[in-house]
Amino acid sequence: MRACVNRVADTIRFYRLLERLEAKIGGTRRLGECNGRMDWPRRGLYFFFEAGEMRSGSGEGRRVVRIGTHALTAGSRSTLWGRLSQHRGVQGGGGNHRGSIFRLLLGVALARQGVASLPVSWGVGADAGTAARRLKLDRSDVRTTEAELELRVSQYVGEMPYLWLDIGDEPSKSSERGLIERNAIALLSSSRELAPDPASNAWLGRFSDRERVCRSGLWNNHHVGEYYSTSWRGE
Repeated sequence: MRACVNRVADTIRFYRLLERLEAKIGGTRRLGECNGRMDWPRRGLYFFFEAGEMRSGSGEGRRVVRIGTHALTAGSRSTLWGRLSQHRGVQGGGGNHRGSIFRLLLGVALARQGVASLPVSWGVGADAGTAARRLKLDRSDVRTTEAELELRVSQYVGEMPYLWLDIGDEPSKSSERGLIERNAIALLSSSRELAPDPASNAWLGRFSDRERVCRSGLWNNHHVGEYYSTSWRGE
């Protein structure tokens, strides 16, 4: 059932909470400057921003362009840094878009923008070997042709500032992390109706081949078409 909401007020409240979070953790970080030796909570959520993407209807400042978490399945051992490192890629600029839907989405958009060519194997299979078999290519050729775009993705995502929120509940489908992720995505998404802070005309996501990304203004595939609930709000 759809809750009665004041979306602009709730969006303002959301960003006020992020401002408090930013002050508490000492500011945003850039993914390209991070490593596993830093002080990371074991579990949590992350909120990415992007150059040129600003709030327009809920106040001033940067707008969130991706929200994510991890370990939503009982027994999962994934960590917050483990998930962030999948998005970042490896030191030196490479990466594995098959291990990160965020990287996969960015890669397609960058290629369609003309930054690099889009390999025929991009997004095919769970690994390069599977893609090679399906496309009747050599595994080494798959890796070679994907290398430039993986590098471009690493460069792009590495410059994106983000915040992280420490929530250490146990992995499960009913975790608080999952609840916040779903509602925050639904709150900020323009998929059902225009959000208070829609994507700019120059946003890279407009080159995406995913309608959910283009319409929502977020680098998210899930929850963008849902209604959010006000029961998760907190001060």
